Amino acid sequence: MSAQEAPSSQPSPRLSPRDLRHVDDLLADMQPDAPNDSTPPAVFGAGGPMLKQFDQSTAVSRITSQAVTPPRSVVGIGNKVAKPDYSEAKIVVAMVGLPARGKSYLSNKLMRYLKWLEYDVKVFNVGQLRRSRARQRARLSGMREDHTASYFSHNNVEATKLRDQLAEDSLEMLIQWLKEGGNVGIHDATNSTISRRAKIERRVAKEKGIVVIFLESVCDDPAVIAANVALKVSSGDPDYKDMSREKAKEDFLRRIKEYEAVYETITEPHLSYIRIINVGDRVSMSRIHGYLQSRIAFYLMNLHLKPRSVYLSRHGESQYNVEGKIGGDSPLSERGMRYEKALPALITDNIGDAPLTVWTSTLQRTIQTAQELPYNKLTWKSLDELDAGVCDGMTYEEIEQAYPEDFANRDEDKFNYRYRGGESYRDVVVRLEPVIMELERQENILIIGHQAILRCLYAYFHDLPQADLPYIKIPLHTVIKLTPRAYGCDEERYTLPIGAVDTHRPKPKASLSVQPDLPRSNSGREYFAKEA
Repeated sequence: MSAQEAPSSQPSPRLSPRDLRHVDDLLADMQPDAPNDSTPPAVFGAGGPMLKQFDQSTAVSRITSQAVTPPRSVVGIGNKVAKPDYSEAKIVVAMVGLPARGKSYLSNKLMRYLKWLEYDVKVFNVGQLRRSRARQRARLSGMREDHTASYFSHNNVEATKLRDQLAEDSLEMLIQWLKEGGNVGIHDATNSTISRRAKIERRVAKEKGIVVIFLESVCDDPAVIAANVALKVSSGDPDYKDMSREKAKEDFLRRIKEYEAVYETITEPHLSYIRIINVGDRVSMSRIHGYLQSRIAFYLMNLHLKPRSVYLSRHGESQYNVEGKIGGDSPLSERGMRYEKALPALITDNIGDAPLTVWTSTLQRTIQTAQELPYNKLTWKSLDELDAGVCDGMTYEEIEQAYPEDFANRDEDKFNYRYRGGESYRDVVVRLEPVIMELERQENILIIGHQAILRCLYAYFHDLPQADLPYIKIPLHTVIKLTPRAYGCDEERYTLPIGAVDTHRPKPKASLSVQPDLPRSNSGREYFAKEA
């Protein structure tokens, strides 16, 4: 171990807003006020200098694997980490684009990412509001409204007024929500004309401290458009209830043509906007300023629509798992080595000839688990297990005996509790942000990691609340396959018949708001607004 790598008695610096502002600075250098076309820059790719800078800035000095008895003079081992104050962040993200261009996909991906980082984010979908109000009127009148292609024609004066009013009502609801404490409200609508965007601008300008950026999704790839149209007409859209799939497709294509007749791409030179072409092929932006706006742009630059799966697996059972100890850098147990030998067949049987890259942490139990896999491998310091600080190498019983008050405090608020000299789950989420960015850029990835790390990544893909994140069940000797979809994520689990200890500690006292230990699929689309 070099002098630079030697353990320090002081905790390493955490990733701070100041560190993350490097993204803002870099984006500012990349783009003047005039529009700038770009592809996601290589500096953000795997092994790129910016990603390495993120990774190194969040590196945590580790105590050696040998269990040590904590000094009795230590009173208390940690503290709770406060949620960042994002109260000043107030942004309206107004979507722009024709139907079947991926607007709702981008809206929901952005919402999931920012919520994972603890921003308060909500999507206000005008189509959901339209269906909800139409359903309410149908219940009162007993008559179902016709929302086929003719309803979306700009020659239909009455329907155009109704649609304009829905868009304005949705924006009012969004602004009120921001004023009540929200951070980012996403206006998911076509907003396809200069006049509609000018209305949004004028309305937002009346509110002090709220800014608007437009997010335009342009798509001219016939394959992507066809896939989006097929998804629309086959996923239970109430607009096409009791209509054959072929007729629904014909009607939806006519709806697109009605919008194409009046569509105006963003050309207004004064607007703050991000334009995404073919969901990630090219990105251009103009007048994107500030930390949060740059963070949004950075994330959107990394998205793509290529079919892919993310596989999550904990390392094979380790010696410390058997002994009930946390942390450390212990080797695999005998059963863990059996899992290491059996894993390649499970992965190759599932993925076939498709390309795959394996990511591991720097700890030997993940590297050892991956060593038989016939794929390219990358090692990430950011994937190292949650640092237990002075409790590294102890059992939970030893921690409870030595530090009963802090043991109770961690059980009370596990997400926010930070070990002395170590980390909280909140700290881990921050250091995993560059991993998420790179995951969104890649195709098929297998991550062989640790319980806390995989919980954080799993929560991102399934949009789970932070309070439940530390209690997600990620068992040993199980591969979790996550397949991102347009509106969520599908999941499959494969458990090898190799025994292992159960390291899961259930949430004490209060019951979970969800059941995160069960395989789940949440890729269905919501068609109605929760409030109309």
